[in-house]
Amino acid sequence: MYKLLDDLSIIEASSFVASPTAGLYCAQMGAEVIRVDHKEGGLDYDRYMLTKEGRSLSWENLNRAKKSVALDLRSSEGRELLVELSAKTGNLITNLPEKSFLSHEAVAANCPDLVSVRIMGWHDGRQAMDFTVNAASGYPLMCGPEEWDDATAPPVNQVLPAWDFITGAYCAFALVSAIRHRDKTGEGSELRVPLGDVAIGTVANSGAMAEMLYRGGDRERLGNAIWGAFGRDFRTKDGVRFMVAALTAKQWKGLVEAFGVAQPIAKLEAETGVRFADGDDPRFRHRHALFDIFQEVASGHDWKALEARMAAEGCTFERYRTMHEAANDPVLVDENPLFTRTSANPSGFEYPATRSFANIPGRAASQPAPAPYLGQHTEEVLAERLGLSSGAIGKLVDRDIARFSDKD
Repeated sequence: MYKLLDDLSIIEASSFVASPTAGLYCAQMGAEVIRVDHKEGGLDYDRYMLTKEGRSLSWENLNRAKKSVALDLRSSEGRELLVELSAKTGNLITNLPEKSFLSHEAVAANCPDLVSVRIMGWHDGRQAMDFTVNAASGYPLMCGPEEWDDATAPPVNQVLPAWDFITGAYCAFALVSAIRHRDKTGEGSELRVPLGDVAIGTVANSGAMAEMLYRGGDRERLGNAIWGAFGRDFRTKDGVRFMVAALTAKQWKGLVEAFGVAQPIAKLEAETGVRFADGDDPRFRHRHALFDIFQEVASGHDWKALEARMAAEGCTFERYRTMHEAANDPVLVDENPLFTRTSANPSGFEYPATRSFANIPGRAASQPAPAPYLGQHTEEVLAERLGLSSGAIGKLVDRDIARFSDKD
């Protein structure tokens, strides 16, 4: 964590991935992020996978460095407290529907300069989630082995809910942008960010939409090859699979040297009338012949030997790992300053936790902060933000409108 946003307080009323991610990134930059949930936990409170004690590892990691307030959000009084907290704080992240009790209009009635970021489904009001907008994006039908028949081939979904994480990151950026605008002008902002727009907009920003319209059809399946450049997975003599990429002249030269294929490459150039050092286009057009050359060499070497040669030539490559292997990899995790191993988690389970992804030279990043217990900061926040006395808060707890920590 860094203290770049330590003068900023945010109310987060959200669930699942995109909205909590926006709050997480702000918290990792020092903002005070107060997540407000229903007293029994939000929709994602027991999201798989759970520890044997029933703690969600997903919830625990998406809510690091935040404060937690637990209210009865099914009651009018609990909802009124959330609206009041949002108005007092002036900054709101949520994925609750706009027509809910937590509408921008309802909060802004007592906070005219409110900045709210609301994650939606589709721009026309339809519901959506990562895996449904991904189906609409076209990417799942672009994936799979080259030999699959387009007429009968199944879609291949990505495992990572990437649109959720991209949307969360964009919303954190949008929030800070609107706050900067308010600092200059005094004006509040209501920002609505449809998950579906992030997905289809990213398709457009990447150039893929223009490409499909220009070519008048869909891109062919490429298996694990890189579109428009040289790159693919290969397998060594001892069965290790690895990925290589050569998008620059330097990367290509290093790969040719590491594999010792200058002679067969020269022969293929003579046959095809091209120079593969000239750029991506000839390497991509003749990728199958090139893949055969590189795979023949890979098949004759064990991984350790070939890895040493590629490293010596400065190649861009990486061995495929299972995620369990990645989680136990010393270079990726144990020796990476991004991580600190901690047991200060609601689950009590010890594992690596991340600092901010950004590094600031000359500034030490603080240790990763733990996730809160549900309701851990209810009393503190209601007292400091709303000025409620301990007696008033006690009455809310007695009437089951507010809840303290679920630690026990």
